Amino acid sequence: MNSIVCVKQTVDLQQIRIRKETREPIMENVPLTIGDIDKNAVEAAVRLKESGGGKVTLVSAGSEDLEETIKEGLAMGADEAVLVVDRKLDGAESFVVATVLAKAIAKVGEYGLILLGEGSADNYSGQVGPRLAELLDLPLVAFARSIEVAGGKLKAVRNMDDCLEAVECDLPAVVTVLSEINEARIPAVTQILKAGRKPKEVLAPADLGADLAALDQKVQTLANIAPLQERKQIMFKEDADTAVAKLLSALQADGAVGRY
Repeated sequence: MNSIVCVKQTVDLQQIRIRKETREPIMENVPLTIGDIDKNAVEAAVRLKESGGGKVTLVSAGSEDLEETIKEGLAMGADEAVLVVDRKLDGAESFVVATVLAKAIAKVGEYGLILLGEGSADNYSGQVGPRLAELLDLPLVAFARSIEVAGGKLKAVRNMDDCLEAVECDLPAVVTVLSEINEARIPAVTQILKAGRKPKEVLAPADLGADLAALDQKVQTLANIAPLQERKQIMFKEDADTAVAKLLSALQADGAVGRY
């Protein structure tokens, strides 16, 4: 079975610093990467390929830097990539991205499964997967913590916070996965070197008949501001057991932990 994984290029969150005065992130010279949960989606697709055959195609929309960033997903075991490149797609709103991805997927050919991370590492709107399923008129399984494919059907377990839900649907389908579905592999150096030679098709939105200027932006991001954190700077200098007891009492008094 062939799988498509939609991945997003995002900044490496571990490399972001916060400007103290305005609480705004400093984005200059921050390296780009594939989002962590997207890597879980790639891992899930590669495991399905390893157990049942087929190929894995990465589909992504973003800036010109995407050609370099996508090598990480190819090194993990994906076979090829279809990239839609335009500076306007860098940080584009989820409706625009889903529309462009849907048009790109139409060029891929036969597939049984479309996988995405449940949310992106930067905005975490969780909108692209559901919108993509609607545009492609496919069933959607969201928040998947495990998936199994057999007999033309998808079986999945969804994490609904207060319960687990087992579902089944026909293929093809769109699935958004949680980070708990697996532990994404770290490619070896040889796989990273080979990734640069795997086939990539680079398209402009116009090649897909997508006019970015005509697409209505449903949401406009005004600012990204880090949450304000106030530290009480309370120190416990007693022996370990006493310090832990005092810390627990202080946390309970603030309602940070419950009483049992």
